[in-house]
Amino acid sequence: MELRQLEYFVAVAEERNFTRAAERVRISQSGVSAQIRRLERELGANLFDRSTRVVALTSAGEAALAHARSVLAAAGSVGRAVTDVTGLVQGRLTVGMVAGCTITPWFDALAAFHAAHPGVELALREDDSTRLADDVRSGAVDLALIGAASTTPEGLDSLTIVSERLVVAVPHGHPLARLPHVTLDDLSAHPVICMPPGTGLRAVFDRACAVRDLRPRIAVEAGAADAIAALAVRGLGAAVLSESMARHYRDHLTARPLTDAEEPALLALVWRARHNPAAEALVERAREAFGVGADERV
Repeated sequence: MELRQLEYFVAVAEERNFTRAAERVRISQSGVSAQIRRLERELGANLFDRSTRVVALTSAGEAALAHARSVLAAAGSVGRAVTDVTGLVQGRLTVGMVAGCTITPWFDALAAFHAAHPGVELALREDDSTRLADDVRSGAVDLALIGAASTTPEGLDSLTIVSERLVVAVPHGHPLARLPHVTLDDLSAHPVICMPPGTGLRAVFDRACAVRDLRPRIAVEAGAADAIAALAVRGLGAAVLSESMARHYRDHLTARPLTDAEEPALLALVWRARHNPAAEALVERAREAFGVGADERV
């Protein structure tokens, strides 16, 4: 059994596709398939069910996955021990970010990290916040930028980047634009454009509505603030955004605070509490890019 076989096994398990796994580990698909077959012969069991369009783990594969990740993590710790002595940061860092992310300081942080540590291969993955937090817990992702409601996910280290209240953003001639502030009752009389479930902003909005037993009509769900604002400008509904998101569109939209949605929506970096020099270096770059002090770590 070789480390590269375990690496390929984990890649296929996480990507659920041999082609994407091959692209990730940078060898041919036939090479990945051959090594997985060799590993299965050595273990005496099939690790994947190949009978469906999406590659799925067998029960044997499920049992092997956590151990394979642990072995790879242990092998990586050898390199990190050398890093501690030499001061070098190398290897691979899998970074998640909430789908539709257009946050310039985050991209600045990634660029600064890449320039400072060219020996680290950055692998970026987009998904919703709930799945990204689960991936960080499992070790499939080293660090992720996610949205959260009120508090960051339990069991993970975190750095809160933004903590803001929700607002409603509507065209300047919209009835809600004439109100000094907007309640959820006011909003419920109009179609709503909002982020999808699995995002921090949507979790805050849904909780506030549930407390008041309100069920606003979600006319459109979109994963990017630009899309939500563009649809609101065109009259498809009232946009629910954070304060800073809405600020970018003030030439076209009037923003009003949602007074009875008191819980803040958070944007945060999350990672597992273990020594990972590359992840720690990226966190520091994010602190610099966002201007977040060390005392703001959760």
